[in-house]
Amino acid sequence: RVRCEVEGRAASAAEIASFLGLRARTGATAGASAPPEAVHLQDAAFWKQLVSAQRAARQGRLMTPVAGGASDDAGQPSALESIRLAGTLAASGFQRALVTLNEAMLWRRLGDNEQARRQLEVLKKQRLAHHVAGNDYLGAMECIVSAWCAYTARDLPLAQSLLGGMADDPARSVVLRHHPDVRFEWCNLWALGCRSRALALAAEDAPAARLLAEESLRRFGDALTAAFESHSFDAAQHVAANLGMAVWLFDRVGLALPALPSAPAGGPKRRGDASAASDTTRHAVQWIAFSEWLCGQADGQGRSAWNAIYLMRIARGHCGAEPRPTLAQFRAQAPLDPAAISALAGPLADAFDATHWPARWVEVAQARLADHQAGRRRYPGLQHCSLLFEHAWYAAHAGDLKAAERSLVTLREALPQLVPSDRAYFAESWNDGLPAELVLEAKPPRRPAARPRKAAR
Repeated sequence: RVRCEVEGRAASAAEIASFLGLRARTGATAGASAPPEAVHLQDAAFWKQLVSAQRAARQGRLMTPVAGGASDDAGQPSALESIRLAGTLAASGFQRALVTLNEAMLWRRLGDNEQARRQLEVLKKQRLAHHVAGNDYLGAMECIVSAWCAYTARDLPLAQSLLGGMADDPARSVVLRHHPDVRFEWCNLWALGCRSRALALAAEDAPAARLLAEESLRRFGDALTAAFESHSFDAAQHVAANLGMAVWLFDRVGLALPALPSAPAGGPKRRGDASAASDTTRHAVQWIAFSEWLCGQADGQGRSAWNAIYLMRIARGHCGAEPRPTLAQFRAQAPLDPAAISALAGPLADAFDATHWPARWVEVAQARLADHQAGRRRYPGLQHCSLLFEHAWYAAHAGDLKAAERSLVTLREALPQLVPSDRAYFAESWNDGLPAELVLEAKPPRRPAARPRKAAR
């Protein structure tokens, strides 16, 4: 005998029929061809809960509730709690599969590839066991989240193979062409993969790297268009920041591109500026400023940690001290301060309000780290480690070696959660980029056996 249960209770006849792929029939509808996924009143509760989960994710409440504060969202459930509650309200195969997909995407954002892949396996079983409405969309997004997991693990060949296979598949290519959310995810991730490959090839094969860089910028532009087609400020701010950092990174490795994209309202290039590099920096800053401005336009949208990290890297990017400089040499460097970055943003400078952007970079980093520590925000591993390193760099530059050392101690504890290539980046930056006096006190992690090319993530 087989006992069928759903969430610990006996399954109804309709649920068993749905599991078997049969159409439910009642006396009133016998002979009719009503779809099994008919809309029921309880659907409203499910969709409301799903929206709450997605809103919590946009605000950065990924795994823990917001702690303290007077915000309307203080004490509200995290995205993970909300999406699991939505799962208890799901009444159809599609709704259950959608919950699984959203949980996989959430774990991916948290940097937990193992949990994300588990959810993708569950999603695959759900799609195979039922004829799920929206299966083409779910299949396309399953492929994209799998590609994101590969990219996060720095397996670029696998990530781009998955995306390429999706574009070549007749059914999924139709979804990719006509669904703006799917197209945004595909183009944004493909562009990030091209960006990474271009940076890795720049020193060995400049012509091939330049072609990849041009494709990266083109795909970022496609992703931005798709984001606005779907009216998603959240998606648009992500790709705008990625585009700005790509422009700057390509210039750093000598990939001079013939035409750099301008941010909205960025204005024309000023004639007579000191160098082409300053124009590149201005373009990069304006795209990141546009991203930050978009964060402010979304109701309740949390500010992006990546925008702060990218701008702090750009601000110190021209500082070129010798490896492991003395403290005096290190402090003699002149990174751009927040006011100078705001000036480069031109008409987009209003994105940098005083509340979120203090006058010193060390305070910018400290404010975001305080939010993370207090539970007001929860930054995934790579973002958290990046904020810790930027805080250490700018605290040391301000002469506060004790504060810098505290951040480096926390960074050392957090590094094991990162993939090897990301750990190598921080080991290189720690060993070579910080003053000798600080390195002596805060012992850096060991360099990898084969030193990778240093490149900002």
